[in-house]
Amino acid sequence: MASDLACPDCDAVYATGPDEPWRCDCGSPLEFVDRPLPDDPTALALEPGRGLWSFEPWLPIDERVSLGEGFTPLVDAPEWDAAFKLEYVFPTGSFKDRGATTTLSRAAELGVDRVLEDSSGNAGAAVATYAARAGIDAEIYVPADVKAAKLGAIERTGARPVRIEGTRQDVTDACIEAVEGGGGDGRDGTESAATRQTGDGWYASHAWNPAFYAGTMTFALEIAAQRDWTAPDAVVLPLGHGTLFLGAYRGFSLLLEAGIIDELPRLLAAQEAGYAPVANRFGETVAAEPGHTESVADGIQIVEPARLDEILEAIERTDGGAVALEPAAIEDALERLHRRGFYVEPTCAVAPAALERYREDGVLDANADVVVPLTGSGLKIE
Repeated sequence: MASDLACPDCDAVYATGPDEPWRCDCGSPLEFVDRPLPDDPTALALEPGRGLWSFEPWLPIDERVSLGEGFTPLVDAPEWDAAFKLEYVFPTGSFKDRGATTTLSRAAELGVDRVLEDSSGNAGAAVATYAARAGIDAEIYVPADVKAAKLGAIERTGARPVRIEGTRQDVTDACIEAVEGGGGDGRDGTESAATRQTGDGWYASHAWNPAFYAGTMTFALEIAAQRDWTAPDAVVLPLGHGTLFLGAYRGFSLLLEAGIIDELPRLLAAQEAGYAPVANRFGETVAAEPGHTESVADGIQIVEPARLDEILEAIERTDGGAVALEPAAIEDALERLHRRGFYVEPTCAVAPAALERYREDGVLDANADVVVPLTGSGLKIE
């Protein structure tokens, strides 16, 4: 049975259902009330055909919608002195399939007829594809200048893309406006247009929906399983809304709680100059301004992360950090990746570029055991 939702900040509890709120009345993100306390994951039968759903006992969601996603390759990258996890080999070409399979599985269990999502492209394509797999209608809000390849991926599923002029935040605001329709707040029947999903559909948000983070959490579980149940010293990840960053934090935290690993790996964030609200918190000097035209990493053009406090907590608890890269550094890293056989989109290159920066700055020593995800396929470059 689907879990109810609760607010970690004010302890409000909301009954599960297709019209459940997408965030708490207090403005905070919601989490699942029922949190699995699984047995030793090392005893799980990790079936290649089940992909990330091999970890179902560790997830607060039952498998209902899947395309065999997960257990992406973890390969040595000697020229970077790191291991790359090839998240771009998912069914839709990005790590967002991790969250899409769990989110649409929950939507299917709730009997949702229609989902809405806002995205720069990858999350929208993933949600649209898994919605099609589930037989659920989808409407995806995207920037007006979204890459043609990503727009086409959404359209081919039968989902309806809605192109919005303005900033990435304008896209989110337009989607939320469509989701909100007034109605009760799930507790006492009073009006609460700020949270209730009684408008145009169920908000399958990769930034807000806890089901999405249940999926991205498996990124960390897979890394540990692929390394004989050990964790690396550090993981360097691109950071926009923090969907994969926080998924990694949750997964490694769960492994630590279960006694499988002895300490958390350092989580080191990579952002692009001009879209670096987290790096700014750490004293980064970022010359570019939001909205500048030289952007390379369109997948992380986020200036107001939905879960900023959680991101900062994850960085503090793991002795992590955040840096911002100029477009030229990202472009150089992208060319290097392509020349070494990694066919990725530009946003992916921000993490390998940041890896070099962290080493140059002495944050990581030369012998550190590091994993870097490559998050999106070059097929979506356009």
